[in-house]
Amino acid sequence: MNNRIRIDKVEPEAYRSIYPLEKYLSASKISLTHKNLIKIRASQINGCAYCINMHTKEARAAGETEQRIYLLNAWRETDLFTEEEKAILSLTEEITLITNKVKDETYNHAAALFDEHYLAAIIMTVCAINVWNRIAISTQMQPE
Repeated sequence: MNNRIRIDKVEPEAYRSIYPLEKYLSASKISLTHKNLIKIRASQINGCAYCINMHTKEARAAGETEQRIYLLNAWRETDLFTEEEKAILSLTEEITLITNKVKDETYNHAAALFDEHYLAAIIMTVCAINVWNRIAISTQMQPE
């Protein structure tokens, strides 16, 4: 891999500008399980090795099972995920692949399962991990 810019070193203020969003998400009511599923799934879609590595470790430390982590990219093919988790994963995929738009059906299903505050936290979690994925991929950050 090339030695690319380290934004955290070259422009630390820009890099740290994302931290308030992370602080908000840490204080939100979204469950750690839901956060981890969002972070791993979006990172899989984006092909972000750095973030997949980081967030699967975090998920395991928080009690997520190996089986669910391994099957996350095929979540529609298994009954290991709850209806709420499936709604979150569907929304995560559509927000991450935003050029395909977020379907009304997907959004309305999630909105029926979660209150507005939780839904906002879900959307913001997806947006945040997509920011981190794009930084890591464009600068070729390597898993530690």
